[in-house]
Amino acid sequence: MEAKTGTFGFFKKLKEGLSKTHQAVTRRIEELTLGKREISRELLDNLEEILITSDLGAATVETLMQKIKWRVDRKELQDADKLTEVLKEGIYGILAVHEKPLVIPADKKPYVILTVGVNGTGKTTTIAKMANIFKTKGHTVMLAAADTFRAAAIDQLEIWGERVGCRVIKHKHGADPSAVAFDALKSAQSKKCDILIIDTAGRLHTKAPLMDEIKKVQRIISREMPGAPHETILVLDATTGQNAISQAKLFKEATEITGIVLTKLDGTAKGGVIVGISETLGIPVRFIGVGEQIDDLREFNARDFVDALFED
Repeated sequence: MEAKTGTFGFFKKLKEGLSKTHQAVTRRIEELTLGKREISRELLDNLEEILITSDLGAATVETLMQKIKWRVDRKELQDADKLTEVLKEGIYGILAVHEKPLVIPADKKPYVILTVGVNGTGKTTTIAKMANIFKTKGHTVMLAAADTFRAAAIDQLEIWGERVGCRVIKHKHGADPSAVAFDALKSAQSKKCDILIIDTAGRLHTKAPLMDEIKKVQRIISREMPGAPHETILVLDATTGQNAISQAKLFKEATEITGIVLTKLDGTAKGGVIVGISETLGIPVRFIGVGEQIDDLREFNARDFVDALFED
């Protein structure tokens, strides 16, 4: 049987990647409700504690618990064994609202994607993986190495560009990022590329200058191509848990974020943060990453994610 987002093989990998989060959430709830028939206040308090410590986020947990308590009070939910099922559908309900795959329109060429995020989130490799996804769909893709603050970022993007077969527009280390973006846009236009993905610097400790750079890149792109960038994607590291939500809030305050990529879900028990991100920020999750291989980034599908999280 195939999962909606692709092959059964990826669904299996998603389950494996979410195994730590599964242990932190589903398994602990199963242990809590084992052998219990009635839903007591103590059980609900313990359930709330499990959810809070699983990085779903306080606001999200409150939303879920209110719905559960409301059903318990109305005698619609009395069997403790049903709690996991109700919670599963509650989480799915939150995620499904923000399940919006990235659609590349045919009338916008190049479709400009600006990627932002702090260092260490896997931003540069995520760009290459996105490019690979687009190429498998038949799009021509160009990359722009506008993270000129780190020479390693330029080199890394160039290496990945060679692997996936995408031309990379770059300047020397320390160059003006907006100049790189300008040249890349002109090149993508002249070569009639379908998609241009622009990398940007991610040093959050100098937040104001970083955000100013991003805004300048956006202004230059918008001046040369009205309506661009068409998508501004924020790359977040799932292993940072609630800190990922804090990062997202900072970036959202500074610029319009239209989509999120959540990476490194395979290495953390904090995968539940995706629920908090959806509930708190209301930004679509475009892709999720569950490994280091080029095809380990896939379009986010709420039902697949929830099934993988809760299935044994």
